[in-house]
Amino acid sequence: MTVAKTVEISAESTTSFEDAVKTGIDRASKTIDNIKGAWVKDQQVVVADGKITAYRVSMKVTFVMK
Repeated sequence: MTVAKTVEISAESTTSFEDAVKTGIDRASKTIDNIKGAWVKDQQVVVADGKITAYRVSMKVTFVMK
């Protein structure tokens, strides 16, 4: 029997949403084993002086428990 758990994380990048997702997964994988997938729940941008300065994502990361 397999048991999976989901945790919610946020990540940010100055490059793109895709990079924010990659950054979040890379960081989560340092402390969470067996990551099987992620659902991007929300995307936001940070704007300063009319320009995008950061891309943020909120994700639900699913991993299989040992």
